[in-house]
This record gives sequence, C-alpha cells and structure tokens, in this order.
Amino acid sequence: MTTPIETKITSTGEVTMTAAAVDVVKGLLQERNLDATYALRIYIAGRSCSGFQYGMALDNTKNDSDSTFHSGGINLVIDEGSMEYMSGASVDFIDDERGKGFFVDNPNAAPACSCESGSCGN
Repeated sequence: MTTPIETKITSTGEVTMTAAAVDVVKGLLQERNLDATYALRIYIAGRSCSGFQYGMALDNTKNDSDSTFHSGGINLVIDEGSMEYMSGASVDFIDDERGKGFFVDNPNAAPACSCESGSCGN
C-alpha cells in the first residue's frame, strides 16, 4: 500500500514545501543544534533518464544570486541556476514502503533519455 503525497502545501513563492518536509527540516536543525541562520539549500545536481537529480544540504551561507524563501518557520535557499528549472516545484517528505526521504515534484522535469528510441532500454 502506498502513502499518497501529502497535499497540505506551505507556499514559499515559486517553490512549495509540504508540512511534512518542513517538520523534517525543523527536526534536523534542532537535532544538530543549528540556529536560524541555517537554511535548507536545494540544488539540481544532475539529470538522468528519469529527470533531474537533486541535492540538499543545511547551509548557513547565501550567495547574492540565491533565491531565499521562508516557509513554515524555516528558510529555503535555491541557487540561480537551479531556480531556473525549479519554478513551480513542490518538496515533500515521504516515509513508506518505497523508503524514506525528500521527494521533489517538479513540473519542469520531463524525462530526458539519451538513447535513440527514447525508451531507455524498455
């Protein structure tokens, strides 16, 4: 049985986070005794046949070109290059039989296959 992605969304401007994702980030900040200068940094780390690959880190540095949002009591930072491809994305946290972790639902992430048939071996 799969658990549906949580539908309650906390708006952060162009990127949204579910309450579940916000709660996990708050817990990580508290667990590591990190103060309010830390944010969740999300970035596009690469692209594969299944779409974008994302990286995330707790970070207390901000570049002038970063987009910064405040959501549910946490800060969210996205670099300029990643923000270009993340407009309209939603970040959730799932914990079910598939595993546990952050999930980015990005409407800009159409699968990109480099194989000639476009089927990626299917």
